[in-house]
Amino acid sequence: MPSTHNRDKPWDVATIDKWHEPEFKPEDNLSGQPFTEESSFATLFPKYREVYLRQVWGDVTRALEKKGIACVLDLVEGSMTVKTTLKTYDPASILKARDLIKLLARSVPFPQAVKILEDDAMACDVIKIGNLVGNKERFIKRRQRILGPNGNTLRALELLTQCYILVQGNTVALMGGYKGLKEARRVVEDCMRNIHPIYHIKELMIKRELAKNPELANESWDRFLPHFKKRNVQRRKPKVVKEKKPYTPFPPAQQPRQVDLQMESGEYFLSKKEKAQHAEEKRKEQREQKKEERKKLREKDFVPPKEDNENKRKKEKNRKRRTDDEAE
Repeated sequence: MPSTHNRDKPWDVATIDKWHEPEFKPEDNLSGQPFTEESSFATLFPKYREVYLRQVWGDVTRALEKKGIACVLDLVEGSMTVKTTLKTYDPASILKARDLIKLLARSVPFPQAVKILEDDAMACDVIKIGNLVGNKERFIKRRQRILGPNGNTLRALELLTQCYILVQGNTVALMGGYKGLKEARRVVEDCMRNIHPIYHIKELMIKRELAKNPELANESWDRFLPHFKKRNVQRRKPKVVKEKKPYTPFPPAQQPRQVDLQMESGEYFLSKKEKAQHAEEKRKEQREQKKEERKKLREKDFVPPKEDNENKRKKEKNRKRRTDDEAE
């Protein structure tokens, strides 16, 4: 019996988009019955998002009601909850509602986050970057590389990946197509592993130009892509060459004890009163020395500069010439 699995299929046509998701309407639910069990998802949000969420929660409720999803905002616990109702007809709508509250918790504005409820090929991804770098200062520097100067690097990544990218705290929120999300995640994770995003931007720009050429559609693009080598050059400290002392087999002489030094100076035999008087005299001497140094520093500005001998001679000649002219 001949094999049939190699035959051309009716859907293997270039005009058919296999990734297109048609809109799910209430009449597509053939049973017409509500779900047998309730599904719910909850997520926490930070304190600084409370004011914004209270402002837009009416819009969130209206957007989810169209899909038959109920939502609850709990300001005491700081959480958002979505759950199915008897009016829910799309099984995937609860998953999209879960993604919506997740994006809202990560500071994505509502007009952008609500696009996740549409039935086109729009997906989201939240990348946790807080645990990828141990040093806090290094983490802040690498996170700033994703943004770039004046946000230019971020805008370039959004144009090349066709994704919405938001860097907030210890996470990076992405929204876009599946292919763009995969590329954007690779760029973000490599950036936190000390690979600059500019290398990926160059690679993505070359790929976009190659995709326009139909002759290269079935060929490998490796020969066109740049290959960057990682150069981890460690900065060595300047080597200090110590002078070698002449070798002597004998150990160094033993240093005298403090008691021996006091006996030599005669301080050891003084009474407590005499020792205190001697220490006071030392302090007075140090005070006088410092006083003299400060006085010299103050008077330094008022000391006239020394004139050169040549200048003195010139001034003398000019003075003599003037006196001779006056005498004549």
